[in-house]
Amino acid sequence: MFLTERDIVELTALRHDLHRFPEISGEERETAARVRDFVKGFGPDAIIEHLGGHGLAVVYDSGKPGPTLLFRSELDALPIEELSEIPHRSIIKGKGHLCGHDGHSTILAAMAVALSRQRPGKGRVVLLYQPAEENGAGAAAVIADPRFSEIAPDFAFSLHNLPGMPLGHVALKAGPVNCASRGMLIRLTGKTAHASQPEAGTSPMRAMSGLLPLLTDLAHSMPPDPAFRMATVTHARLGEAAFGIAPGEAEIWVTLRTLTDDRMAELVAMAEKAAHDAAAAHGLQLQIGYHDIFHHCENAPEAVGHLLRAVEAERLTHDERGLPIRASEDFGRFRDKAPSAMFFLGAGEASPALHNPDYDFPDALIATGARVFMRVVRDILG
Repeated sequence: MFLTERDIVELTALRHDLHRFPEISGEERETAARVRDFVKGFGPDAIIEHLGGHGLAVVYDSGKPGPTLLFRSELDALPIEELSEIPHRSIIKGKGHLCGHDGHSTILAAMAVALSRQRPGKGRVVLLYQPAEENGAGAAAVIADPRFSEIAPDFAFSLHNLPGMPLGHVALKAGPVNCASRGMLIRLTGKTAHASQPEAGTSPMRAMSGLLPLLTDLAHSMPPDPAFRMATVTHARLGEAAFGIAPGEAEIWVTLRTLTDDRMAELVAMAEKAAHDAAAAHGLQLQIGYHDIFHHCENAPEAVGHLLRAVEAERLTHDERGLPIRASEDFGRFRDKAPSAMFFLGAGEASPALHNPDYDFPDALIATGARVFMRVVRDILG
């Protein structure tokens, strides 16, 4: 085992510290600083800060020609109040590490510990702490940063903890593993009126009430069907919170989801047609915008092969259960730069689901995730 008992204690303390002080997408300044302060004590050859925002790239270079392996974790937390009695629960109101990014970052910190004691035999290892995963902006910003060319990877790897699977069990397959998604904001605008004379205005109420089920009914099949699509209404607002005003404006927030990127255009066209038809039928102006755009994650067979050999060498149980999953992940952006693969690590069958207010990353997975990644390093770089 490449981590000592003392290492595990210190890494667990780091994870708990990150958990107590969550920062949401785009605000991860102190989280990045905590990670930097920890890993710089383990002799990296370079640290690139403020990459694509608050991103951090920690480089271990053998000084010999060879591939560059990138291992990516996420820095950001969620704008969700943590409801938990654990000693290390969030002390930041309205924010919590309820997806496990604190654990993913600690796994990469464990790799820093191991790499400080044994450099790769050739090539380089890059530990990438990425900002803004939860809103889909971080990977794109990191890749767009001119300094990304300094760490251009030959392979990119990541992991995600997954409740509902036995603790430490691995799910892994080639092909699509996370769906594409985007947030669609529909704004319908008419004209307000006095509530006693609603006929003097143009209310979006009927258009809105008709659109809500129409959008939801765009759903079709389930993964792994390539034709899978889903539209989930996440928020709706009609007029102002006042009894004296007949509404003149409405908003609908809906998340569109498909198995792959090439199916997204089809779903967008269907949703936009429904919105245009509703607006036209009721004499309303229409505005449509898009936010939180995620590409689907596609595991490259060659990268999967490296992970699979590592998982088997570490004697972890594995299969393809539950894949592909409907949730999105912006790691999919990296497949445009290098063969990439993500594996999923069971967080326990009785674990609360991701994004639940009482979710907490299992500390036992720190060593497990690091073992798999370090096995990949040794197998490819020696």
